[in-house]
Amino acid sequence: MECFGLKASLILVAILLFADCLNVEGQICRPSGTIRGKKPPPGKCNQDNDSDCCKEGQLYTKYKCSPPVSSHTKAFLTLNGFEKDEDGGAPSECDNHYHSDDTPVVALSTGWYNKGSRCLNNITITANGRSVVAMVVDECDSTMGCDSVHDYQPPCRNNIVDASRAVWKALGVPHGQWGGLDITWTDA
Repeated sequence: MECFGLKASLILVAILLFADCLNVEGQICRPSGTIRGKKPPPGKCNQDNDSDCCKEGQLYTKYKCSPPVSSHTKAFLTLNGFEKDEDGGAPSECDNHYHSDDTPVVALSTGWYNKGSRCLNNITITANGRSVVAMVVDECDSTMGCDSVHDYQPPCRNNIVDASRAVWKALGVPHGQWGGLDITWTDA
């Protein structure tokens, strides 16, 4: 009878280890396809904040997911304008409003935006030896792009925190270095 209990315990441990491996594997974010770039109509791609415009025929990777969120989620900080007529395009997805670039607000890649579940919630961004709290107001769409809705810009990568000028200032990044920075973030 003791032998049966030992075998059952070993089988249970093996099953739990296998299930844990599946769980980790399930957290890997893989591309969900590509979008073929279209040439923007003249004057229709806003390149403020060094935004890229789609290029005719180029393939852009799209994602429905983002890396798992942890207490120190690694991400890439980009610069976005949240005011009317800036490179952010339309009003923010969360509240259908534009936001001052002097307010710490962000857009998150599609997976982290998670169908709006983080809307109007704060995240803490850490980089450059400093931290700042910013409100999530928009999605940086990782599934679509190269069209008028997305200001003829490519889809966002799956690890983007697209931030207002206020976030960059609070992190103490010199103005000439704004545009791209490795960061960590977590839900506040």
